[in-house]
Amino acid sequence: MDNSFPGPKTRAALERGIPLFKNGLRFDAEMERAGQRGFRPVRQIVIDKAEGDFVWDLDGKRYIDFQNGWATNPLGNCHREILEAVEIANRRFGFHYDHPLRYDLAELLAATMPGNALPRTNYEVSGTEAAEAAVHLALTYTKRRYIITFSASYHGMGLGTKVLSGLDGDYGTYLEGWGGGVIKAPYPYSERIPAGMSEEQYTEYCLWYLDNHIPTSIAARDNIAGILIEPGLAEGGNWIPSTRFLQGIREVCDKNDWLMISDEVLTGLGRTGRMWGIEHYDVVPDILVYGKNLSGGIAPLCGISARDEIMGDNTDFLSGSTFAGTPAGCAAAIRTLQIFERDHIVAHAKRLGNIAAGIMAKWEKYSIVRQARGNGLLLGASFGKPGFAGADEKDWWTARAVRGKMLENGVWAISDHEDTIRLYPALNMDESVLREGLQIMEDAIRHVEKHGHSEGDAVAYPSGVAGF
Repeated sequence: MDNSFPGPKTRAALERGIPLFKNGLRFDAEMERAGQRGFRPVRQIVIDKAEGDFVWDLDGKRYIDFQNGWATNPLGNCHREILEAVEIANRRFGFHYDHPLRYDLAELLAATMPGNALPRTNYEVSGTEAAEAAVHLALTYTKRRYIITFSASYHGMGLGTKVLSGLDGDYGTYLEGWGGGVIKAPYPYSERIPAGMSEEQYTEYCLWYLDNHIPTSIAARDNIAGILIEPGLAEGGNWIPSTRFLQGIREVCDKNDWLMISDEVLTGLGRTGRMWGIEHYDVVPDILVYGKNLSGGIAPLCGISARDEIMGDNTDFLSGSTFAGTPAGCAAAIRTLQIFERDHIVAHAKRLGNIAAGIMAKWEKYSIVRQARGNGLLLGASFGKPGFAGADEKDWWTARAVRGKMLENGVWAISDHEDTIRLYPALNMDESVLREGLQIMEDAIRHVEKHGHSEGDAVAYPSGVAGF
């Protein structure tokens, strides 16, 4: 085991910072227990510098950045043109609510929407706020009480979005009494399929559940406002749904006069090799939620867009906040969209995604790799020790062992408390850097397969410390 990583400056910063955050008081005890089980210390880093496709830690070690600000830097780290646009906006407008950039950006966004069908815009600060705004918009427009979401979905960390999300774990602990208007439906994974069903059969069951079980056993059809769906389970493991499932949801919504809400905070704005992830399915939603890539990773800005009749005259819908649609955020978003068009960023992301898919498909020959998958640059690989039972257990130690070895060898990716490693390269990443990073990941997979997941990280540092 290499105990020299991370370096001394990074290690010192982590030791100083850990007590300042949640769970800091129990960290030493967890480390001791993990050491007794044979696990090595966690592989974490603290960022000292970020530029383009790379980040550097406090000890000067460089990493290929597949974490990408949790998929928030579409044009790489610290893009010079976006930084300049934000600086100009700050110097000209400072911070005020009404400014012309709000309107300029709204026009640009409307032009990008699927089918040019969602012309109305409402700005928010975070994806959490945007998802909550979309749900409130649907409820107020339809005058109905229920919203349908899915297992393993993730929509944010606010009170409302914790209730809306379907991830397992502690996301909704002690909020159980707040979820009366949320109905959770099964999402058709491409593994862990129950009752020996095929993927196609399970997809049909999930659609049947929406259109039959829910209206007859949980809530009346005419009291359901809509369905909130991710066209790619991002935080849930970068799972890619079938065309039949997304088109089936549109059909169910049309049949029942429900609204279809596409949460594209992570799948939107080029991540999947199309401007919007939903466009892969030839489906136009009624409301679209976006963020992450929108403002180039420089200034926070998210939002929702909707059909004219849904948002154009809805006095019951109230949303927004002090920092929603700031001059800096709008300037960053406008410049990002301009660069997307000028440099053909979405087409480049599609090409890189095809390259990655070809490389990652070969990883399934390793016994610890259950599945490698992707849609554009929404990439993931799920892991389990040989003999993994699939439906009966969730082995995240193997994933974190691979991710730890990757980090040690110079690639930064995401593996939270899950059995998946998720990759979010910048949409304009250099092809040679992408290939190098994927090769380092394969080397890590090979290493862990040979040496076992005792190489795995002991425990995670508290949230807010870089490295997941």
